[in-house]
Amino acid sequence: MANPPPLPLSILDLAIVESGRTPRDALTGSVALAQRAEARGYARVWYAEHHNMSAIASSATSVLIAHVAAHTQTIRLGSGGVMLPNHSPLVIAEQFGTLASLHPGRIDLGLGRAPGSDQNTMRALRRRPLDAEHFPQDVLELQAYLKGSTLIEGVNAIPGRGTDIPLYILGSSLFGAQLAAALGLPFGFASHFAPHALEEAVAIYRRDFRASEQLAEPYVIAGVNVIAADTDAAAHDQLTTVRRARVARFLAPDRRLTDDQADAVLRSPQGRQLAEMMRYSAVGTAEVVKEYLENFAAHAVADELIIAHSGPTLGDRLRSVDLLADAWGLPGVAATSVP
Repeated sequence: MANPPPLPLSILDLAIVESGRTPRDALTGSVALAQRAEARGYARVWYAEHHNMSAIASSATSVLIAHVAAHTQTIRLGSGGVMLPNHSPLVIAEQFGTLASLHPGRIDLGLGRAPGSDQNTMRALRRRPLDAEHFPQDVLELQAYLKGSTLIEGVNAIPGRGTDIPLYILGSSLFGAQLAAALGLPFGFASHFAPHALEEAVAIYRRDFRASEQLAEPYVIAGVNVIAADTDAAAHDQLTTVRRARVARFLAPDRRLTDDQADAVLRSPQGRQLAEMMRYSAVGTAEVVKEYLENFAAHAVADELIIAHSGPTLGDRLRSVDLLADAWGLPGVAATSVP
């Protein structure tokens, strides 16, 4: 009997601005990463909407998707995700409708309800604290624009109408699981940085899922960090560098920390909490990473894994992409037959 095909692997790219580099460098690196992912058979690459973070250049998600799509051929590209309460559903339908019109069959639209930044930035976005409460209704309004069955008489998304772009509900809590189940949409859990509710959220989603026009059976995408390197020692050295950078990014954004200072913060309660965010991390040689991901996929009851290749440099991340593709047995051409 033939072996079943490997679980699809995708990539979450935050367009990291490395120390001493510029956002332009990060965006150029995102093109290189997507091209490598396409060549190696990853299913898709998604970009996350974050704001006011000096080390993340993916804030204008639809613009970045357009740029990467123009420099790739087949791989699916999308948002992981657009924070819908930051925008009107009509504007997102028009933006992604434009993308789907230019690159038919290649665009995904993952949706979240978090602000993607801090409270001050939320105010700068003109977002009100209660906007997230309208998220379910906004998803339905957006979906209707894309289907060509607008819920607001006389208002259509052009481009967008009739593109029927697949939607994904993304989350790090039980709310997203419940909404995805009720709407019959795929569910992506942000276990790469919010591990605590993974098992319960997936169980609720699978238990309560209702089939929809888009999706007949539940479909779970679980996030996981990966640092694959040629040796275990090299991978763990990269992990140390990444953890120090996260301390500087989240706990001391206005200070330049030495390695000793960063390590001291990592030993503090705040630092341990930051490290816990990366609980689901596969670090080591390709075979070590492969075994970890197989166990994680079973633990998460996942249909697809979305990988945050977390190495500190673009070269490290590209090497990790290659090593995992080889170990996982990816086909060498970007797959598009995923929900």
